Amino acid sequence: MTSSLWWRGAVIYQVYPRSLMDSNGDGIGDLPGIIEKLDYIASLGVDAIWISPFFKSPMHDFGYDISDYRSIDPIFGHLDDLDRLIKKAHQLGLKIIIDQVLSHTSDQHAWFQESRTSRTNEKADWYVWVDPRDDGSPPNNWLAIFGGVAWEWEPRRGQYYLHNFLKSQPDLNYHCEAVQQQILDEVEFWLKRGVDGLRLDAITFCFHDEALRDNPAKPAEERKGRGFSVDNPYAFQRHLYNNDRPETLAFIEKLRALLNGYPGTVTLGEISTEDSLHSMAEYTAGNNRLHMAYSFELLAEKVSPAYVRETVENLEKNLTEGWSCWAHGNHDVVRVLSRWGGETPTPAMAKLFNTLLLSLRGSVCTYQGEELGLTEAVIEHHKLQDPYGITFWPMFKGRDGCRTPMPWHKTAIAGGFSDSENTWLPVSESHREFAVDVQEHEAGSVLNHYRDFIRWRKQQPLLLEGNIRFVCDSENVLAFYRYTGEQRLLAVFNFSGEAQQFTLPESGGMPVYASPAQTMALAANNRITLAPYGSQFIRF
Repeated sequence: MTSSLWWRGAVIYQVYPRSLMDSNGDGIGDLPGIIEKLDYIASLGVDAIWISPFFKSPMHDFGYDISDYRSIDPIFGHLDDLDRLIKKAHQLGLKIIIDQVLSHTSDQHAWFQESRTSRTNEKADWYVWVDPRDDGSPPNNWLAIFGGVAWEWEPRRGQYYLHNFLKSQPDLNYHCEAVQQQILDEVEFWLKRGVDGLRLDAITFCFHDEALRDNPAKPAEERKGRGFSVDNPYAFQRHLYNNDRPETLAFIEKLRALLNGYPGTVTLGEISTEDSLHSMAEYTAGNNRLHMAYSFELLAEKVSPAYVRETVENLEKNLTEGWSCWAHGNHDVVRVLSRWGGETPTPAMAKLFNTLLLSLRGSVCTYQGEELGLTEAVIEHHKLQDPYGITFWPMFKGRDGCRTPMPWHKTAIAGGFSDSENTWLPVSESHREFAVDVQEHEAGSVLNHYRDFIRWRKQQPLLLEGNIRFVCDSENVLAFYRYTGEQRLLAVFNFSGEAQQFTLPESGGMPVYASPAQTMALAANNRITLAPYGSQFIRF
């Protein structure tokens, strides 16, 4: 693997900076806190870190509403802190990927503050401004993800502006060439500072339909999605005209051309559309668009062997040229162990889910705390911070439950996350028993299993870049080959809490890895026994 392709098969550890480590006792994680924990992250064996936004922001959406693309928000530190972070990460062999939120800004951004003042100022067309209908209502039926219509009235201009998210997150007008060039300049600022890649948030929302056509209705049986269930009217529409417009691809090509001038840098695009698999293929086609597409398909509420097989096979069928990046958790969804593990999730399940994720073809984004087997934290209503959850409570409780501070020390104040008990979100008491200092000393802990498997994975070229082919139809067992040429590695996973017998599809295999650790032997009838929530790998 060449250095320019370091990202193929890489494991990328997502850091949510507010919640990793607080270095100054204000109850909020920060860049110096990340620096303090870089040795720990490197010890996991991961290849890169994706850091969620740390830019200047009023924090209405906790950093995804940027008011200055080139400044660090004071709660996180300063530019020299980021420089130190990049330097130390590189010394440890870690790449740094930063979030770039390019489709919209904060309404506190200087660009919007100028744009809203009149229809004739220099930035008058930098945002999406539209006249009202004759009756004063918004120009069409577009809805915002976080609730309500996607249009907000601005009396100074006598027009509506578009916001696909919060009303404090106005959408930039990418039909304006000056906006595109300015955004490329903002991106290059960070490339020059030495970042190794960009995770492109909401990248499919950059362009809108200039004809402002209404989105068509979606049948009731199709109203589902990650947080967009029937309690959110956003699920009632097919978002054809405010998302995933064809012009976006041309801008992506401009962005890729910029990164080509910084060898070894990479783009990871968040792709969420009405047909995400088709869009992922489009956005990664050829060698002039995105390097990787971030898949949402495993962020589902429940999974089964059949679901995983169907999902991966569909992606493989569509993504003929591109490269996928799998995730089963992030800062926007209920923690994977609570989603997939049912009412009584166990460490064995956490090991299975992590092993599966790390065995699929593609790169991997793993969210902080998944290496500990953390479950979703329960947050009392009066302690909620997420505007999404506050709006839709109690049908949807928001994203705070997956964003609580990392538990570093079982008995320390705030679990070792901060010197202050007044943390921005409460430390989950249920997480203390899974703290890093506890698991470090348990040979069979989720944490040490995570490290061990990544260490073994690095020595398996087939898991890094091999093809994938499924070989089993079973209610409880998932099995697939990772292969290239004549070399094959069979991965088998037991999704049930009872031991399962599995007959290998061919003879001559050699067991090479099992979780939990056990004596690996093939029975005379070419069968293996899978422990409850266990996995095995057999080389042919």
